[in-house]
Order: sequence, then structure tokens, then C-alpha cells
Amino acid sequence: MARKFLATEVSDLCVGKPPLKSLPATATVADSVSALKRSGEINVSVWSCNHSDSTVTCNDVVSCRCLGKICMVDVIAHLCKNENLSRPFEALQTSVLDLVPKVNGQIRHLESNSSLLEAIDHILEGAQNLVIPIKTITTYNQRKQHLISNPTDQLHNGKEFCWLNREDVIRFILNSIGVFSPIPTFAIESLNIISTETITVHFDDPASSALPLITHSHLNQTSVAVVNQDNTLIGEISPFALSCCDETISAAITTLSAGDLMAYLDYSGPPEDLVHLVKMRLQERNLTGMLDLMDDYDNRSSSSPSSSSDEEFGAGKNGGMGRSYPGRRSEAIVCHPWNTLMAVMVQMIAHRVSYAWAVEEDYGLVGIVTFTEILRQFTSVVGSSNEKNTKVQ
Repeated sequence: MARKFLATEVSDLCVGKPPLKSLPATATVADSVSALKRSGEINVSVWSCNHSDSTVTCNDVVSCRCLGKICMVDVIAHLCKNENLSRPFEALQTSVLDLVPKVNGQIRHLESNSSLLEAIDHILEGAQNLVIPIKTITTYNQRKQHLISNPTDQLHNGKEFCWLNREDVIRFILNSIGVFSPIPTFAIESLNIISTETITVHFDDPASSALPLITHSHLNQTSVAVVNQDNTLIGEISPFALSCCDETISAAITTLSAGDLMAYLDYSGPPEDLVHLVKMRLQERNLTGMLDLMDDYDNRSSSSPSSSSDEEFGAGKNGGMGRSYPGRRSEAIVCHPWNTLMAVMVQMIAHRVSYAWAVEEDYGLVGIVTFTEILRQFTSVVGSSNEKNTKVQ
């Protein structure tokens, strides 16, 4: 039964998915920031297309490839580079291609009739997003209207795409979890899916020292655990939480400790004393460009004429925390080794995370459970079935 389920076409997972908002490879970093704020999405895709908007009537087959995706974490890492700390406005005008992670296979194109098992195999090989064609715009008027409604979007030879990620696949599996019985009822410890290869930073360490760790965890869709001297989990610095911020969060990473950054990322927005501390330390380090970036954002926020404008530009009164997402938090999502796989999956889906920290009762850090290892466990069912059939023959 599980084998038949995994033969489902990926088009079934794309039902109701919105088309991708895309940026051309010629865009700047500032363009990507604007696109992120305007769309309200965590990521925006970057494309290389051998055509332009002026050829909307062209019926020739042209190649459109998604080169990668950009989120605010990429922008933050870019602004926090030593050479950009003193010149953030200039850094925002560099090519968006400077931000696209140079990781082969992170984005992969699949046909809509590809199987779910094939999609999972790509994910297990390292793909974070799978690009799937969902619609073809056939008439000139449809293409023209599309470009009017989406002036910054690419029209990919009359096609629209969506993408699937690990969460989409897990959600789909969860709706038919019975086909994998009895695995979902087993404790995660017994399934050996708790990885002890965790990324941690001490509470008092400078947040800037965690930046390479944040970048690494972002590529692996995990997080950086914040611990004390006894390896007790206190919280986390989540790339997903950082993706819900604006570019001024780079100033906080540059000046605060890991513990203070957690408070800065809290739901209610950064406390005024931390905002003041960030600005004071920027002045002490003569990082006037970064200070101007914060002031410029504050001025745009205070001068927004309406709440709709605030939403469009991500403005708010929380020191750069204007965009609202369920992932904007610093508290960590945890589970215990004795919890069932089903319980852990439901918790991860409910909190929109692709991982959960495994801890003991006293919150001593044991390891991490990821969607990737969960998917590997489900595909092993098919492998076991094939092995049994081979032995019977």
C-alpha cells in the first residue's frame, strides 16, 4: 500500500499552490528585498530566461530555469560581511546573483507527472525546493494581463510554476499516514532518527560569531541551538525567524550577544533598551552606514500613511519586525526521545518548522529530528517491501 501511495504524481501536491513570484537574474539585492516585502513570502525565486517581456507573443520554445531562491537570511548574511558593514546601501545595489547559494541541486525542476517517491529521492539528495509546472497561459490577452498584474514577475514562455518543499511532502503524507502503519506509532528513539550532529552557540557568545552557523543551518533547513554551560537548551536562533525580519536585523547580529538576539527576535518585537543598545554600539564602532540604515527604516515606518502601506513595505514599530509570520520566535520547538513519530510530525507541522530539538526532561540537548530523516524512514518502507519480494522470488 505504501509503495502505491508513493507512486502518486506530484501534481496532486500542487493543487491550490500559488504560482511562483520570480526575479530575473539581472535584479539587485534591493530588488529582492522589495520583492520579499511586497509578496509576503519567505522566499523569492531567481530565474534565468532566454526571453524578455517584449516577446510575450513569441511561441518559440525557450529555456527558463530557476537558479535558486533568496530569503532575508541571505540578505542579512550579505550585509553582515566585513566589507559591507560600513556601506550597507551600496551592498544593497549589488547583483542578486551574489546572494544565490552556490549549492548544486538545491533547486530542481520536475515534471508534474513525476512520482512522489521521485520527489522524495531528490529531497534526500539535498534538494530544498522542487519546481513544478502548474499552468500554461496560451492566449496573448492572458499573457498581457498576467504581466500587468505582476509587473516584476517573469512570464516563462507562457508557463507558471509552483514549488514543493519538505513540509509540503510531510503534510501530504500525514493525510494518509495509515499506509505506513505501524511506523508512526514507534518512538523516535527506536527509529534512530535523532541526529546528534547539532549546531550550538553559547548564550553569552557574540551573535556575529554564530553567523557562519546560521548560514550553514539555513542551507540545511535546521537552526542554531542556544545553550548554557551545561548544554541545556535555552532557545534558538532560527533562520526561519530571521527570514521574517527586515534587513536592519543585521545591525542586531553585528552588535548583540546570542542571548540578546533571541530577545530581539521575540514575538512582540525588540525591547526599546535593546534597540538603543544596538544603535549605541554602532556609534561606538563608527558603523554610521548601518546606523543610517536603521534610521532610514524607522523614518519610512513612521511616515507610512496607512496600515496597508505598512504591510506592503514590511514596516512596523517593532524595530524591523514589521512582517508577521508564525515562525517569528526565539523559543525552540522540542520533543523527547520517547515521543512517537506521529506526535513529533504533528508538532513540527503545527509550528511550521522542519525540525524539532530532542531533549531530556531537564532540557538537556540530545539531538535534532528533521523532516529529511523522517522522509528517509518512510521511503525505507518501500525498500523493505522490495527486499521481501526479491527473497520470495
